[in-house]
Amino acid sequence: MRHAKSDYPAGVADHDRPLASRGIREAGLAGDWLRANVPPIDAVLCSTATRARQTLENTRVAAPVRYSERLYGASPGTVIEEINATAEDIGTLLVVGHEPTTSELALILADDDGTDDAVVERISTKFPTSAIAVLSVPWAWAQLEPGRAALTGFEVPR
Repeated sequence: MRHAKSDYPAGVADHDRPLASRGIREAGLAGDWLRANVPPIDAVLCSTATRARQTLENTRVAAPVRYSERLYGASPGTVIEEINATAEDIGTLLVVGHEPTTSELALILADDDGTDDAVVERISTKFPTSAIAVLSVPWAWAQLEPGRAALTGFEVPR
């Protein structure tokens, strides 16, 4: 999931930018969509940026959270390393991060067989704030690498 729409207050460092009122609303809609459309979330991996933390807070997802400073400004490879550190007993993991990494990550992880081409096209065109890419990972988190997940859905809660 990409963080929700942030605000741009003067004098605030990028890492510390809060959500805009629209972002607060859309993060709530994203949480509603997640609860209705994916299995219960067992754990969350979240950027330490204020807008990512506030996005997670406003989704009202009730799961243990691991905050990682590495997700801010990360490459897809760095995010994969962070996901690889997820405990094996976690079934559904929510990752809250930033663009352009979130869309690149979803596309890099997608395999050719289980991925919906229409979803790839939508993500390749635009990955708006609060958007959610849904991937199915049939491996242990430690084995996740490029091309080893099925990209099955894409939602932009509005």
